[in-house]
Amino acid sequence: MALSNVVLLLGGVALFLFGMSLMGDGLKRVAGNKLELILYRLSSTPLKGILLGTVVTMVIQSSSATSVMVVGFVNSGMMHLRQAISVIMGAVVGTSVTGWIICLSSIGGEGASSVMNLLSTESLSALVAVAGILLRMIGKKKSTQQIGDILLGFSVLMFGMMTMSGAVESLRENPTFLNLMTNFSHPLLGILVGLVITAVLQSASAAVGILQALSATGLLEFHEVLPIILGIAIGASVPVLLSGLGSSVEGRRASVSYLVVEVCRVILFAAVFYGLNSFLHFSWMDQTMNMFSIALLNTLFRLSTVILLAPAIPLLEKLVCLLVPAKEEDEEQTMDMNRLEERFLAYPTLAVEQTRLTMNKMAELTEQSMKQAISLLTEYDEKTLREVRNLEGIVDRYEDKIGSYLMRLTGRDLTETQNRAVSQYLRTITDLERISDHALNIAERAQEMMEKKLTLSEKAKKEMANLSAAVSRILDITFEAFLSDDVEIAYRVEPLEQVINQLCRKMREKHAARLQKGKCTIGNGYVFNDLIVDFERVSDHCSNIAIVIIELLANSLDVHELSEAIREQHPHQYEDYYEEYALQYLPKKDVGTLAKDAAD
Repeated sequence: MALSNVVLLLGGVALFLFGMSLMGDGLKRVAGNKLELILYRLSSTPLKGILLGTVVTMVIQSSSATSVMVVGFVNSGMMHLRQAISVIMGAVVGTSVTGWIICLSSIGGEGASSVMNLLSTESLSALVAVAGILLRMIGKKKSTQQIGDILLGFSVLMFGMMTMSGAVESLRENPTFLNLMTNFSHPLLGILVGLVITAVLQSASAAVGILQALSATGLLEFHEVLPIILGIAIGASVPVLLSGLGSSVEGRRASVSYLVVEVCRVILFAAVFYGLNSFLHFSWMDQTMNMFSIALLNTLFRLSTVILLAPAIPLLEKLVCLLVPAKEEDEEQTMDMNRLEERFLAYPTLAVEQTRLTMNKMAELTEQSMKQAISLLTEYDEKTLREVRNLEGIVDRYEDKIGSYLMRLTGRDLTETQNRAVSQYLRTITDLERISDHALNIAERAQEMMEKKLTLSEKAKKEMANLSAAVSRILDITFEAFLSDDVEIAYRVEPLEQVINQLCRKMREKHAARLQKGKCTIGNGYVFNDLIVDFERVSDHCSNIAIVIIELLANSLDVHELSEAIREQHPHQYEDYYEEYALQYLPKKDVGTLAKDAAD
């Protein structure tokens, strides 16, 4: 084979791969997020999973892409392993469609009618390319331009196929190639060759396309092609296996399930086919293969084995679980971070929703840490202190993971609503993390009081218990509003935050008076003041979170302006809530004066 032919072959492969990628990406953009949402919502039964996997793979032209997406769903807890296996089986069938698209390149040629020649590779590629570039350049709508990308991708794919076929045509008289084809007669060697080619190209469709291109030599026979197709099936699992690296146990199981399905399919088909052939001696084993017969063989192999294996999905699930045993997770609380799948960044609707669910878990852990820290002030316990410290570290990890994920999401094509949600989420995780920091501060103040044997005066204890109760109440209201996304509940936070601010100011004044009268020591005073500061800051962060919840409807980004608007737009509601909390937590003699101060 001449060096120029080798260059043409490699160039044809490159164009083929690029065209397939361009066409698949265009199809995904046209479909938007609908395919992905349908995929994980409507795969409740094996039959639905197989059908959906088939359709989605036919659209995006890649079984690996579908399977990698499924691994992400399983890793994030959105899909069960059994559902994933059914979708993967569908993807296995759906990827055979590319082979039939490639068959269009064999239409026309010498001796064909003028109509058929119009549908030849050269003419079809040219017509599609012209249509694609016109839509790409003239189209004003993004959807029109994306259709242009699909057509251009198809044209490049067909041109790459034509280039590959032309490059290998001279091999029909090459003795080295003839000898190599003879060696492929051994099934195991053919399977190995198909596996390696597919693993290198990272695409079963591309590997089948190269095989179809080689059929132009007229030298490929059935007994040589079949083992290579079997090897291509196994080799297609490589990119899916790589996508499972670093995933959770369920994510790794989903990635391994692709390999298990393919190996089982190959073993089943090879055992039945070669077993029957040893007795029946099929007459078509030496039949010369062309593009159509290769596409047909690939489809029949995939479809028949999926039909036979579909009832065994529960057994395949058990086999995968044995191959990838479950390991004890480092921290159960961090499991929700698996929702933040990198694969979902390409689909903002999914990414934003998964971020919201992950933040809900972060909020629950934050509230838990604060409640435990408050309990240490009345009943100190080393185990509880360790738990608060542990939770503070976990909440920090949530902030890092969510923050990094959201920053990467901002580089995507987001709608106005999604952009606003991402901005608000970034602000909220900061407030949640700061609350957990203050929880640790409070826990350490409790530890300091225990170690130094510091005791607050009876009046100071009552004041601190009252403040703790008020802060616990604002935490309950804030996180109830956050988790339920309830704006009406969120409106109750700001009045209580103002009451807590007034309460903290009065506590400082009374504490200063006790110091002057010698009823409190300087050492106790430092701890008392530090606790007041932490509690006051916690209420401030609760107010910020409530305002973000209200912003989702108010469409405002200025915290201070919105805080004032809450009072101005709902004066009676605000005053009623303020009075309710003031009567509950403030001394009765101070309620009137402080209410006036708050209003001013």
